[in-house]
Amino acid sequence: MGSSAIQMVCVTLGVLGLIGVIVCCALPRWKVSSFTGANIVTSQTTEEGLWMNCVVQSTGQQQCKKYDSLLVLPSDLQAARALTIISCMLSSLSLLILFCGADFTTCVENEDVKPKISIAAGVGLLLAGILAIIPVSWSAHIVVQNFNNPINMSQRMELGACIFIGWAAGALLLLAGGLLCCVSRSGSGSSGGTAKYYSNSASAPSKNYV
Repeated sequence: MGSSAIQMVCVTLGVLGLIGVIVCCALPRWKVSSFTGANIVTSQTTEEGLWMNCVVQSTGQQQCKKYDSLLVLPSDLQAARALTIISCMLSSLSLLILFCGADFTTCVENEDVKPKISIAAGVGLLLAGILAIIPVSWSAHIVVQNFNNPINMSQRMELGACIFIGWAAGALLLLAGGLLCCVSRSGSGSSGGTAKYYSNSASAPSKNYV
């Protein structure tokens, strides 16, 4: 029962992490324009994402434009696209595997195989979390580096909301994968010991005393 409860918690954390990665991939809020100068017009805000950049007016109107070509994008943006999409696919696949091998489902009847399936799902969630953290950390490093560059004083950008969402989503996926691996290994060891105990007990010769 305890293992099932922890697995349900891991599923919840994994789903929240997956939603965070999807939001991070879809919204154009990786970089936002900074207003740190004295003579900067704040009537509009520039936002950049993985797929488009947007200009938001002070009246609330928003105009977005998709990037013209993948080949003209910087290397960090190209890598962020690939890693974020792979993280979404890997976390989704890991959650499906977890549902098949969890203790609170009956998709797999063999109790000895369930811990192995759960460990595979946990490793997948760990990899998905790492793949989610890498692109946002890379983009954050470049934003901070360009922000401190005195040459780009007029075009400074700050960290957008998607950077923080990506960090949170990656942390949730790592937590879910770590818990799942720990619970699955402990459950596998205990079930193996119990099976061995019963096997030895069953094979032990019986003695009849008169």
